[in-house]
Amino acid sequence: MAMPRKLKLMNVFLNGYSYQGVAKSVTLPKLTRKLENYRGAGMNGSAPVDLGLDDDALSMEWSLGGFPDSVIWELYAATGVDAVPIRFAGSYQRDDTGETVAVEVVMRGRQKEIDTGEGKQGEDT
Repeated sequence: MAMPRKLKLMNVFLNGYSYQGVAKSVTLPKLTRKLENYRGAGMNGSAPVDLGLDDDALSMEWSLGGFPDSVIWELYAATGVDAVPIRFAGSYQRDDTGETVAVEVVMRGRQKEIDTGEGKQGEDT
């Protein structure tokens, strides 16, 4: 019986700054294609035309186990479309065989939103 690969180790780097021990979770981009139906003369039905990636296909989310530091706030004001580099590095391991697969996702863009959540004493924000 095979066991699934589980995320064992992970880290997030924002502009090269490590969030080891602070980053709690990462939601990697959901890759979706933008398709448009086309029906020309003599076609009994439409065929989807591939227009590349969907408008929100490269969005990702990540959460911290505390209040964001100054690096995040400084990069929030960055104006370039590729101004903020973010990198997710992790390893997925199978418990039955011990096989480990390294995964690295590198993206560049802007920070669209910073949600500091509800502040409660002694809890993550």
